[in-house]
Amino acid sequence: MTSKTTIGPEGQPPFSRPFEVDAPPDYPVDLEIVADESERAALARDLDIPAVIALKGRFHIVKSGGRYDVSGFVEARVTRICVVSLEPFDANLREEVEASYAAAPETRASGRRKGAAPAPREIVVDPEEDAPEPIIDGRMDLGCLAAEFLALGLDPHPRKPGVAFELSSEAVSKPDSPFAILTRLNTPRSGE
Repeated sequence: MTSKTTIGPEGQPPFSRPFEVDAPPDYPVDLEIVADESERAALARDLDIPAVIALKGRFHIVKSGGRYDVSGFVEARVTRICVVSLEPFDANLREEVEASYAAAPETRASGRRKGAAPAPREIVVDPEEDAPEPIIDGRMDLGCLAAEFLALGLDPHPRKPGVAFELSSEAVSKPDSPFAILTRLNTPRSGE
């Protein structure tokens, strides 16, 4: 899973909460983050939805060697537009979060002659497990993680509760075949 949150005009993502991985003296760490009004407005613009009314994330971070496993959930209340009635409505969202972070691999130049190709390394990839997100400058951004899971949890075809799409009885009872439509197109009309 790779964060795809866009960067705003100030060079920052719309919701950012950098977490210094070396700051806590002990792990595991439990914390909560909450988006303020300006961050929620920026997220709504970024996600192209009318509003993010509320957004919070609760995370449990466990350290194992150089790897940091993050679990928890993201809760939000958002305003969406119904695809059937085109009316705005508010919806609650709760997404479970599981992510891993690890230090980005370092390029080691020592022990090589200038111009020599690096020695090939064997890379083992477990197809059942995603590669961990990189820790950049000793930080992982939990705000970006919350925004990503918010985006993943949005229904691509939101429907206001109680609204149903109904076909007219005429459309259901008389389906035209493609050949019937072509026949009508090729039949000369009266007066032509």
